[in-house]
Amino acid sequence: MDHRQPPSEQPFDDTRHPDHLGPSVRFDHCPWLFEKEATEEQRASQRARQRSLDGDSEVGERCYVAESAAVLPDVLRLGDDSYIAAHAYVTGTLTTGTDCTLNPFTVVRGTVSLGTGVRVGAHTSLLAFNHSTAPDRPIHLQPQSSRGITVGDDVWIGSHVVVVDGVTIGDHCVIGAGAVVTKDVPAWTVAAGNPARRIRDRREPASRKRETLGKGAGTAGPDALARFADTARAQAADLLARCWTGDRYTDRPGAAPSVRAHCDAVEIADLLLSTAPGQLDRAEHIERLASLQDRESGLTPELGERLPPMDADGFTGEGPALYHVLSVGYALDLLGAAFPQPVRGVGFMTADQLVARLERLPWRDGAWAAGAWIDSWATAAHWNLRHPDGAGLVPGTLEALFGWLLTRADPWTGMWGTPSADVGRLQVVNGYYRLTRGSFAQFGVPVPHPERVVDAVLDHARDTRYFGAGRENACNVLDVAHPLWLCARQLSFGGGSDGGYRSAEIRGWAEQRLTAALSRWQDGRGFGFGPGTAGPGPEPGLQGTEMWLAIVWLLADLLGHSDALGYRPRGVHRPEPAVGT
Repeated sequence: MDHRQPPSEQPFDDTRHPDHLGPSVRFDHCPWLFEKEATEEQRASQRARQRSLDGDSEVGERCYVAESAAVLPDVLRLGDDSYIAAHAYVTGTLTTGTDCTLNPFTVVRGTVSLGTGVRVGAHTSLLAFNHSTAPDRPIHLQPQSSRGITVGDDVWIGSHVVVVDGVTIGDHCVIGAGAVVTKDVPAWTVAAGNPARRIRDRREPASRKRETLGKGAGTAGPDALARFADTARAQAADLLARCWTGDRYTDRPGAAPSVRAHCDAVEIADLLLSTAPGQLDRAEHIERLASLQDRESGLTPELGERLPPMDADGFTGEGPALYHVLSVGYALDLLGAAFPQPVRGVGFMTADQLVARLERLPWRDGAWAAGAWIDSWATAAHWNLRHPDGAGLVPGTLEALFGWLLTRADPWTGMWGTPSADVGRLQVVNGYYRLTRGSFAQFGVPVPHPERVVDAVLDHARDTRYFGAGRENACNVLDVAHPLWLCARQLSFGGGSDGGYRSAEIRGWAEQRLTAALSRWQDGRGFGFGPGTAGPGPEPGLQGTEMWLAIVWLLADLLGHSDALGYRPRGVHRPEPAVGT
């Protein structure tokens, strides 16, 4: 479990242009970088920051306390190699062991004790105090009480968790994102939900879990998944070599080289081989992809093509450059690098400009295009917030995006856009996947109306125009699988769909599609995208292989079998939020 994920938001002083922000912004949000990268001047500033803390405060070696954090304790004991990240709010008495982290926007109040190696996710609140609620006086006049919160060693508390006063979380526990912990959690427990409940024992062997969950799984069970994954790994190097011209990657033999083909090769190699594709060394892959970025706009055109004209707000509305924000950005990320330049149009767009653009998107007759634009904008915002030069975003734009989306979601479907007689829900559901992938899923924000989304997606999945025998392509299956996975996880708080809303139907659909997907693998060639002329077509290639590998993981995880695959997507189709954890 890598806790060193970048945060989802970055502070800005409204009086200053983003290009002039100092290095403290980066360290506040990425404090794990401080020990390796800080200059002596920055270290001196941090020492002064620690000396200036309120109350009875002692800070250990190699610690970091963000300048933007409101650390106002009565008593603070921060163990060695610990940090308090950007915009955290700490009051009362906080005691930690070594290697403890409070990620951005955490709240710790009252008397809180953390053991060794505790990870507290972004936007989580540890609230070690309470109000009385007797009816004899107003709430603001009620007395307070505090029993304290105790967290043991080796504990991961996910993002957006609330832990209330009086709770003890035992050693080695994992608390799922969004949980509300109201009772003690025994050691080794994986818990989630509102109120939080036990999901399983963390020590449970993976083989036992697969055996229990595999009942009734038919041909899509753990053994079949393990055999498939072993086959794919054994053939991955030849599959990549098949699509290498000697100088560039193509999606399939005979196709033109493309930026996406290179990125798909990186994703496949990362999934199956845990390394960079063997045709170039890692540094050469990075140099080739990074050099494609346009220095002025921060966008990446297709090979041999020019960028389309920028719109008035400085961000293009069409073309492969939009998807390259995702594919190139995540390929570089998997290679341990990043875009050399921020995406300028996104970095300088104001909240008013963004809202105006959202209003102009083709929601009525082009919900997929609208969702794709938001996916690219939000992903560019993600890269900008992580960029070392502090380009970031104009204050309020990310909030404007989520505010606009939350207030425009249809409460009957949980989606955006309008179905039509011609294509049914296809545009709306596929647009929902793209939109939520880049915004809600990537930033770890719960989607609105998840039950209604499940209803709408399952209804769409019965449309034989797209899911009849021999008609499924990777986009259409992915754009159902991911929303079901996202909403099932949010509704059950336990991962997958077991025990959640309409779980039997979700599992039944996932099992059918997973069995069909595994049968489509072609030895030495991988997966084809799908029938017809959509996308790259039916011939096996890099895009089809990359997408179906991610789909297989999502379907397997809906059934509780993803451990059998031995891989987990980390790029464009990653299941976890890319920020804030």
